[in-house]
Amino acid sequence: MENNRNFFITIALSVLILTLWQVFYMNPRVEQQREAARIEEQRQAEQKKAAEAANPGTAVTPAPAPGAIPSAPGGEAVTAAGRAQALAATSRVKIDTPSLEGSINLTGARLDDLKLKHYTETVDKNSPEIELLNPSALPNGYFAEIGFVGNDKTGAVPGADTVWTVDGNATLTPSTPVTLTYTNDKGLTFKRTVSVDNDYMFTVSDTVQNSGTAPVSLFNYGRVTRFDKPAVASTYVLHEGLIGYTGTEGLQEHKYASIEKDKQAQPGKSTDGWLGITDKYWAVTLVPTEKQPFQPRYAYFEDGRHRYQSDFLTDAINVDAGQSATVETEVFAGAKEVAKINAYAEDRHIKRFDLLIDWGWFHFITKPMFWLIDTLYKFFGNFGLAILATTVIVKAIFFPLANKSYASMANMKKVQPKMLEIREKYADDKMKQQQAMMELYKTEKINPLAGCWPVALQIPVFFSLYKVLYITIEMRHAPFFGWIQDLAAPDPTSIFNLFGLIPMTLPHMLMIGVWPLLMGVTMFLQMRMNPTPPDPTQAAIFTWMPIIFTFMMAGFPAGLVIYWAWNNLLSILQQGVIMKRQGAKIELWDNLAALFRKKPSPAE
Repeated sequence: MENNRNFFITIALSVLILTLWQVFYMNPRVEQQREAARIEEQRQAEQKKAAEAANPGTAVTPAPAPGAIPSAPGGEAVTAAGRAQALAATSRVKIDTPSLEGSINLTGARLDDLKLKHYTETVDKNSPEIELLNPSALPNGYFAEIGFVGNDKTGAVPGADTVWTVDGNATLTPSTPVTLTYTNDKGLTFKRTVSVDNDYMFTVSDTVQNSGTAPVSLFNYGRVTRFDKPAVASTYVLHEGLIGYTGTEGLQEHKYASIEKDKQAQPGKSTDGWLGITDKYWAVTLVPTEKQPFQPRYAYFEDGRHRYQSDFLTDAINVDAGQSATVETEVFAGAKEVAKINAYAEDRHIKRFDLLIDWGWFHFITKPMFWLIDTLYKFFGNFGLAILATTVIVKAIFFPLANKSYASMANMKKVQPKMLEIREKYADDKMKQQQAMMELYKTEKINPLAGCWPVALQIPVFFSLYKVLYITIEMRHAPFFGWIQDLAAPDPTSIFNLFGLIPMTLPHMLMIGVWPLLMGVTMFLQMRMNPTPPDPTQAAIFTWMPIIFTFMMAGFPAGLVIYWAWNNLLSILQQGVIMKRQGAKIELWDNLAALFRKKPSPAE
């Protein structure tokens, strides 16, 4: 029972540590970042005033306020059934790549129609493809847009309502970029080249040609705007919402609920980085690439239709008469596949783009765990088998420490008669009882805390595996064998409808499938390897804990339950072998027999 009590202690300490981390580290850090942003804004304002005072004859183009970025169209959203109607309402350029299909809206040159060819909504092969981006007229409107902010001298510049003209090819593929043009009444010609790779990265290159007689200054902006949010809120182990990595502040994460409360967050200016909106498995981000200083912003708007937005606005871009200037922005829109995200970060030099995947605080465990499972998957061709093999490898790595722990537990069992004798002898003097116990441990060379190490080591492995199963798209819809067709989803069977033989829909809490039952049975057997504790309360916990954990684990990803059941079985075998070598009695069979033995009545 010592082993199980340590299990609860370890979990309690883990929760306590996480809480203290949030209260005493993360919250003060956020406040420091906000204060640093305020100081930076004040410093920039003072520098601007100083520059104007030092050069009173120099014309300074004032930077527009962040609100100068054209707002998303208002109006009422059409019904979800009207997606085809919304797409047909504007002229479009088709997108067709090995990974994506959709179109570019020529009004605003928006990416607002994008489907992922390799991913469906359910495990059913006939299920619809994932619709990542949708026109703003839909309730689930979601788009990425690049444009400009001008002034009186520039005239009208490309924005949300600008209608672009297609030059030549009207289908965007990895081998055929698309060129769009727009010319205003002030002699400015905007030429936009949109290209895409085989996966999920678009490159938008804008060239501004000034055919007028006077220099102009204008500003480049980009935004990712979304009108809805995930129907199922994310758990504490995963960030969904607005995200970016820019400037000295680094990673910025704003959940939907927090940005609804704060309305706006504006870190300091940056010359590199990225920002956008992320879901559990998908993301849309902007990457300004020309080292042009830009101001990032994360916002929630309530004017017209409520919407969430990550955007940036560059410093002034000066274009002399007869000259041109070019700015470039990359747009990632797709699945957060680990290998592709890492490749983009390295090949395109996108600073900390790997943080788009929420590996968590314990990334130093989670990342190696994913690497090991993914490597074994390439060998076995099945993520379920990879998880089983990972469990064996982890067991082998920690075998020396587990061996010492189980050996110490075996020794504890051999001296139990002496321990009981001490308890009876000093039943009324707890101090002497404790001293005698410590002397016994010292004499017999026993570490009473050794039994907690196997469980303590299992906790970080458990959480890291849970994280990998929960956040990585590679695990989504990954089959095992038989009825397990998605290791990232709970076991779909239930004992309460005879595993599907009775056609009835059960509440979530009664979905106790085959693998949760196997996990509960193996946990029960593992606990019965130890003597039943004499204390009635501990004995009750000893009996009911496997049942409680069976119900608790039933709602967890099947891959995690399979891992735990397999880990329990290996632990039973390992503990049995070690105890036999140490000459300690294995209590399993006696404990199982005692369950069916008639208990004496109180009178007897």
